[in-house]
Order: sequence, then C-alpha cells, then structure tokens
Amino acid sequence: MSERSDSGSTQRIDLHSHSTCSDGTTSVHELFAQARAAGLDALALTDHDTVAGWPDLPAAVAASGVTAVPGIEVSSEDQSRSVHVLAFLVDPSEDSELAAEMARARASRIERARRMVELISADHPVTWEDVTAQVAGDTTVIGRPHIADALVAAGVVPDRSAAFTEVLRPSGPYYVPYYAPSPLDAVRAIREAGGVSVLAHPGSVTRDDDLPLELLEQMVQAGLDGLEVDHREHGGTETARLGEFARRHDLLITGGSDFHGTGKPNRLGEHLTAPHVLEEIEARATSGTRVLRP
Repeated sequence: MSERSDSGSTQRIDLHSHSTCSDGTTSVHELFAQARAAGLDALALTDHDTVAGWPDLPAAVAASGVTAVPGIEVSSEDQSRSVHVLAFLVDPSEDSELAAEMARARASRIERARRMVELISADHPVTWEDVTAQVAGDTTVIGRPHIADALVAAGVVPDRSAAFTEVLRPSGPYYVPYYAPSPLDAVRAIREAGGVSVLAHPGSVTRDDDLPLELLEQMVQAGLDGLEVDHREHGGTETARLGEFARRHDLLITGGSDFHGTGKPNRLGEHLTAPHVLEEIEARATSGTRVLRP
C-alpha cells in the first residue's frame, strides 16, 4: 500500500516543474540551479506535452548536483474538463502514440490560443503579437499562460492567477477548447510508452467543477499508477479525500510544487514526494529512460 508523501524525509523530491520549453519562465539549467538553492535532492521536469527540455537535463544535473526525473505533463480532456496526467520515464520516441497525441495537442493549443486572443482583444488591449512577445525563445508550447502574461503586461490583471480566475477560466466567455486525448487514452499511451502515469492536481480549486469519482475509477482501470495528492491547489479536505482514494486503490501518492518560475507563486519544494515512491516509479517504468543522477 502506498503511503502519503513525506515532506519530513531526508531526501527532498519535487515531482512537478516547468521550464521555458512550455510555460515556465526559467531555462532547464536555471531551473535546476534554483532547485539546488531550494535544497532539493531531485526534481522532475514535466513540461506540457513536450520533451524538448530533456536533452538539457544531463548538463543541468552535472552543474547542480540535483537528480533529474524526465517527465511530461500530458494534456487530456473529459467532457470539456481539462485533465492533466504526469508521465514519468516514458520513451521519447517520436513514432509512439503518446508522441503523436502530444504533437496534435501542441498544434491545437496554438490555434486555440489565437482564437482566444481574438475574443479577448474585443474587450481588452491584448494582441497576438503581445502574446508571442511573452514566449521564451525555446518554448515549444503556446497556451493560456502566455495569454495571461500578456494580460499582466497590459495592466488588465495583476498576475497570472488573476488572469486565470478573471479572464481565462473555462466557464468564461473567452474560453476556447482544444484537441486533447481522453484521460483514459492518455494513461494507456503513457503505459504503452513504458512510462508511469500520475493524475496531476485532481482536486484543483481553480477548476470549475470537481473531476467525477467515476472518471478517477475509470482511469485506475485503464492503468493509472498514482495521484498527485500534495499540491498547492488542494485544500486540507481535498488532500485527505484524494489520499484516501489513493490508498483504497493502492495508487502511488506524489507531491509537487508545479513550479513555473515567476509566472506563478508556487515555490520549488513546497510539496514533496517520499523517496520510496520515486523508487517505485523507477521500478515500474519499462522504457529505456532513466532517472539522471549526479
């Protein structure tokens, strides 16, 4: 039976972070330098729908002394609900079903972002050029966070969090859906790619409604390995509920900061994962991708 992540462990492991390869504000190298400064022993790089930052991990590990867990935050959708699945240690080959789904999602994100900006520009002083000006040079994924940054730069809202709450929320007038696989297909594709799947922030307070218990049950049946129980967007009641669900289904329990750099208030290491959980992730992975240690 999996146990709750233990922030009191002698090893400090954060299994959720983003770089400029998706919607973070720091490069992979700087991300790991900051992880070292935060006292982390290990950090997972989980950019949205891309492995573009993975080639930079060996040098980042060597420079920082922080262990790297190659990962992805895979986009999926269920009945207009955005569902994100962390994928650890998958085979990054471009000919896999997972790679094909992510490529399709990235392309759809760009078209969706353009349409949202068109709608927003009717009421707020934000253009597509303003959005692209917020994108770092190595970014491979353009999405709502970059629109949020443009809204902040234009003085429409004070920060990204306010942008998502006031302008970019799924129930708002500017929201446009985009292609993403179903959560069940995402879990199956991650397993087919030899990886380990963990449902990211399933109790997020920023979601318009809770993920239905039936969906979580179906994802478990499809092969889901774990739940990200410890996360900034989970209140105490939600953390307890998700922890109980994970224990009942013998799922791995992870914790992560969901760090995005200056884009969000999340701090590296604010939520952690127990060392034995990372060991189990390594044991379950069947791909050639491995944790990178100094």
